Amino acid sequence: MVSSPVKSSRSPVRSLDSIAADRYTVQPLPQSPLFGTDGIRGQAGTLLTAPLATQVGFWAAQVLRCHGESGPIMLGQDSRNSSDMLAAALSAGLTSAGLEVWNLGLCPTAAVAHLAAEGAGGIMISASHNPPEDNGIKFFGSDGTKLSSQVQRQIEAALRGQELPADLAISQMTAPIASAQWGRIFQRPDLVERYVSFLHQPFQPHPDLSGLRIVLDLAWGAATRVAKQVFEATGAEVVILHGLPDGDRINVNCGSTHLGALTTAVAELNADIGFAFDGDADRVMAVDGQGRVIDGDYILYFWGQTLQQASKLPNDTIISTVMANLGFERAWEKLGGTLVRTPVGDQHVYAEMVSQGAMLGGEQSGHILCHHYSLTGDGILTALHLADLLKQAGCSLPELVAQSFETYPQRLENVRVEDAAVRGNWHTCEAVQQAIAQAESAMGDQGRVLVRASGTEPLIRVMVEAANRELVNHWTDTLAAKISQHLA
Repeated sequence: MVSSPVKSSRSPVRSLDSIAADRYTVQPLPQSPLFGTDGIRGQAGTLLTAPLATQVGFWAAQVLRCHGESGPIMLGQDSRNSSDMLAAALSAGLTSAGLEVWNLGLCPTAAVAHLAAEGAGGIMISASHNPPEDNGIKFFGSDGTKLSSQVQRQIEAALRGQELPADLAISQMTAPIASAQWGRIFQRPDLVERYVSFLHQPFQPHPDLSGLRIVLDLAWGAATRVAKQVFEATGAEVVILHGLPDGDRINVNCGSTHLGALTTAVAELNADIGFAFDGDADRVMAVDGQGRVIDGDYILYFWGQTLQQASKLPNDTIISTVMANLGFERAWEKLGGTLVRTPVGDQHVYAEMVSQGAMLGGEQSGHILCHHYSLTGDGILTALHLADLLKQAGCSLPELVAQSFETYPQRLENVRVEDAAVRGNWHTCEAVQQAIAQAESAMGDQGRVLVRASGTEPLIRVMVEAANRELVNHWTDTLAAKISQHLA
């Protein structure tokens, strides 16, 4: 007797070919631009897949070769679990287009930028301060600066199969690679020592920070590769928090965006100063023994004073962004200086520094550029200079802060808006615009409002600053609620 067939409740068995096709087929690119304010950034495995990274590597190599670049690409990464996967995929794409890859391994973004001059440029795999599940791809040119927007647009156009300038035609890029022209991959973690030596150069043979007790929060990220070594060479007493590379915990309740653990440690250990880096160590925040946050505004003020007194600050000008605190701006003006504001993003700060011939600029978030020493943001370099400045001042950090300025109360609120098109067009929402106009009218010259879409996360950021904290809280809550109601 033959029994009748029974339907299984389980899903049909899929072939290995179909599974592989799903995993290794390049997914359709988002309609919004792939390159944001800091390269390509998104969730690993969703936006940033191995097939996409391979294509990015291939087309980046093709575009760079069309621009006359032929040397090796410096490739670095932070500690995220997905960084190895993306490094392998990018390397496959770069080498298949004929470029050599020098893999630096775990290292700060600034190490990649510094070493980029050794070849055709550099690529850093990191999502900076973002959570562990995210990742990103940042490009640097052979001059050590972020790859220009024009070249990034050309790479994205090639990825999308769009029309390119005649001298960058895709047909020219797809010519077969001769067997002798395949790129090769070399493991070069040794090169990071050149970056370590560079950090100490301004203080030959190294800064003398003896007598200082310094706490470093390395955020389980890229700073774990070099920060301890760099600071211990100064003679300082160094205490390390979150000091091992950990892809599951990078930036989680630690680092430059979560200062609680550092603040507690500095107070309990009676330390002179504490520094917290983000995941790729291109920015830094500091705290003093009284729990006060020394953000980018204070760092720019202190460093600006030092350069001004040494006649090394052209036109006494500092470049910052629209986020810079009014208290900082007015204090700097009292010293005879000028503060020039740009949109948020270190590439805007850099461009304005070049335009103005300025030597110092940065962001409140701790991303600082001093062109006397480097062309890109470097949290470890900045921390060294701030610690040296403190040692030379001969007073405590709270005393140094007391002699500087009082910040205006300022609050930043993030509203999550998943739809990229809605985020990009938030300014067309009449209800939100009316609320902003109402807030600006109510505060007059005693405050200001800044609303912007994040270039690195699915967020709309609301910042309100005023002389009165009650006004700050009221209008921040009001505007955040209005954005959530109409856009989220």
